[in-house]
Amino acid sequence: MSRPYQQAIAELARQAQALLGCELAASQLAQFEQLTGLLLDWNSRMNLTGITEPADIALKHYLDSLTLLPYLPQARRSRLLDVGTGAGFPGLPLAIALPQLRVTLLDATAKKLRFVEEAGRALKLDSTRTVHARAEDAGRDDAHRGTYDFVAARAVSRLPALMECTLPMTKRGGLIIAMKGSSAQEETRAASKAIATLGGELESVDEVRLPGLDKPRYLVMVRKVGKTPRRYPRQAGTPSREPIM
Repeated sequence: MSRPYQQAIAELARQAQALLGCELAASQLAQFEQLTGLLLDWNSRMNLTGITEPADIALKHYLDSLTLLPYLPQARRSRLLDVGTGAGFPGLPLAIALPQLRVTLLDATAKKLRFVEEAGRALKLDSTRTVHARAEDAGRDDAHRGTYDFVAARAVSRLPALMECTLPMTKRGGLIIAMKGSSAQEETRAASKAIATLGGELESVDEVRLPGLDKPRYLVMVRKVGKTPRRYPRQAGTPSREPIM
């Protein structure tokens, strides 16, 4: 008897191999199937995602998240922060694909983090933890400031504000990966002053095309090369209202 989400996850495995050169083990595919069931079950009781077809979940949530894999180390226990994780993307798929990666999933919405915590327990993702906080508040906390090798953000805020929320928490030499849509180039230009002010340097804007989707996605790479002034990030909400421009 076939499992409910087996076909969608089998296609995910094929696409991950073809697009990213990533070979997912049978145990990892089983985790993705289990995550799909959990997501749809919880989504019937609270609004976690508007994407509810298993094939679309596999493509638009899982494969999209896994496009970060080529930029992440495969063999060492780096620390990654997923800012504004929502229902756990990209953090949960990355934790499945890279069990050695220490993933912190941060969000300001407690009910979404309850799902992320339950998924982490059910899937035995022992290298994950959650933080309930605004990114601006976490960035002023020494427990997070200058702590992470990688910071990922997917559909969180415009790049000038996002830089103020993420560069303070990134280690010097660390990398921010901002997952963006069609506005990536315009946002990157608008963020040039914020990047420089906060100790960053634009490394690249890489186009990613997912199968079956007409519009490309973009990964904006910003390297932390200097020190972020202590006055940043400013109070919660200020980076969006008054971005560094």
